[in-house]
Amino acid sequence: MARRKKASGSESLVALLMIAVVVVVVFSALVVLARNPALLILLLAGGGGLVAWRFCVRQRRARMLAETRRQEAEIYAARALAIESYHAMNAREFEEALAYLCCRDGCLEARVTGKAGDLGADVVAITPDGRMLVIQAKRYVTGNSVTGPALQKFGGTCYAVHRADVAAVITTSGFTRQAREYAAAMRIALFDHDALAGWAARNGPPPWLAVPAPLHPIAAPGLEPRGKHSRPTP
Repeated sequence: MARRKKASGSESLVALLMIAVVVVVVFSALVVLARNPALLILLLAGGGGLVAWRFCVRQRRARMLAETRRQEAEIYAARALAIESYHAMNAREFEEALAYLCCRDGCLEARVTGKAGDLGADVVAITPDGRMLVIQAKRYVTGNSVTGPALQKFGGTCYAVHRADVAAVITTSGFTRQAREYAAAMRIALFDHDALAGWAARNGPPPWLAVPAPLHPIAAPGLEPRGKHSRPTP
């Protein structure tokens, strides 16, 4: 008990000494400032400037965050509007709309070829850098995803038969995991409803920028660049 009282007394003494030191330092600072009004004004101005600077920084961050959120909202709204219009199309209109997007974004030529026996090539185009682009269009309802076997049929013809440099499957729905794995192995660009909406709204890349260029591009007869756009009706 005596040891505890002694320790408590020592702690109290140390605390009193610290308080005394603080009081002396504050008092000395006040005396110095009282004798040097210019120094006092300088310190007050500096403190006020620091507070004002921090306030401006916070306001700027708040404005930047608000602007970012506004831009994101505009992007989402544009994509939602775009994908809604594609869901309202029939299969032929969807193919023509994809051909239009290709021409809009710089393809030298794009045409719809989708018909019975087309072996999966619904739209063919020449990309801005001169590559052959072959697109298979899948206008599916939401929830009806493109499967692996469906993608494998296109994968078996897009390069060997259609001699594509870039192959893409574009849908208003989505893709199964098996389809995505197969596409990754075959270098086929997959555009689901989100990617299509971004492309249509001009805030997402086109399909020919979604896969790397082949090491040995194959010249495709019948669709050589002509330097003249062929724009289908959207």
